[in-house]
Amino acid sequence: QGKAYVDDTPRTQMEVERRAGVESTCRNNTVEENLSLWREMVNGTESGMQCCLRGKLDIQDPNKSLHDPVYYRCNTDPHHRVGSTYKAYPTYDFACPFVDALQGVTHALRSSEYHDRNAQYYSILQDMGLQRVEIFEFSRLNMVYTLLSKRKLLWFVQNKKVDGWTDPRFPTIQGMVRRGLKIEALTQFILEQVIV
Repeated sequence: QGKAYVDDTPRTQMEVERRAGVESTCRNNTVEENLSLWREMVNGTESGMQCCLRGKLDIQDPNKSLHDPVYYRCNTDPHHRVGSTYKAYPTYDFACPFVDALQGVTHALRSSEYHDRNAQYYSILQDMGLQRVEIFEFSRLNMVYTLLSKRKLLWFVQNKKVDGWTDPRFPTIQGMVRRGLKIEALTQFILEQVIV
């Protein structure tokens, strides 16, 4: 339907072009060219590994998240659940609108760090003919001297530096409860952070 294309532009060049609002030379590939390159991606071939599927949005929009974002990338590393069955995977930004719409979510709660990508989220829903999901943004709570990033906390879990995600030293709800915090106190703390 002309809403996406497969791009084999080198990654660093693609990033420069996206920032500058320059169209990829692959943007006007024929349907046949796109399908041929897509098959290479699905099969995880050497040439397929050089490609990604990009949405054809608005390369000139002031919001750079709409500059033909990447929808699918190749990854031949075995997946922890499906092994080597698939070689092409959706990006987080492409998968979220699908998951929300297909699971019947009516209101998605997203932290304000994604604000610039809300237009992309809505564009994907519309282009794919999915139900509209309303986005409600909230600010992320940061604490001093406390790691809140799951990616950073994962290192401690994987390297057995803590007793799992429920370790009382962790800023997880279960960790705080094990430390002695009452759920009511946590609820009250959260409510006091809301600025009316």
